[in-house]
Amino acid sequence: MEIILLKDVENLGFADDIVTVKNGYGRNYLIPKGYAVLATPSAKKVLAEKLKQRAFKEKHIVEEAQKMAEKLKALQIRIPAKVGAGDKLFGSINNQDLAEVLAKEGFEIEKKYIQVIGGNVKRIGKYNAKIRLHRDVIVDLEFEVTPVRDEKAIAEAKAKAAAEAKEKEAKAAAASEKTEGETAAETETAE
Repeated sequence: MEIILLKDVENLGFADDIVTVKNGYGRNYLIPKGYAVLATPSAKKVLAEKLKQRAFKEKHIVEEAQKMAEKLKALQIRIPAKVGAGDKLFGSINNQDLAEVLAKEGFEIEKKYIQVIGGNVKRIGKYNAKIRLHRDVIVDLEFEVTPVRDEKAIAEAKAKAAAEAKEKEAKAAAASEKTEGETAAETETAE
């Protein structure tokens, strides 16, 4: 029995495929459940027209996706992240973060279509991601994770270093006054 699948059926085929199955499987399971219809000559003509129209629409969608892919390749993506000791990040960068940065650049791409190569990013540096714009258009996007300079923390560190330097100078000055005073006292007793 020849049938046209209306839905994807595991181990049989995808929607709009014409497949041959045993009569009982087709009549008792696939057709009653709404997974398929009989492949009559008129149904085949309707399917052919449907596939022709879909191919035309699909061509336009693929062209749009390729245009977007060219724009994405031209982007210089930098993701700022807080950095701890060395080049390790506080937390990690994942597809959600990349989707947010792309949204700021004007590209609304769902995070489920973005795959960061190697999993979550945990160090600063350059990385790659695959972005699926269409099942036929997949873009390799290079991005860089850069450290965020926390201005408040830098100012606090500079102030602390300056305070420590003043403290050392004060100790050094006190120590030198003490040694000058001892030297003067020794010279007076010697005379």
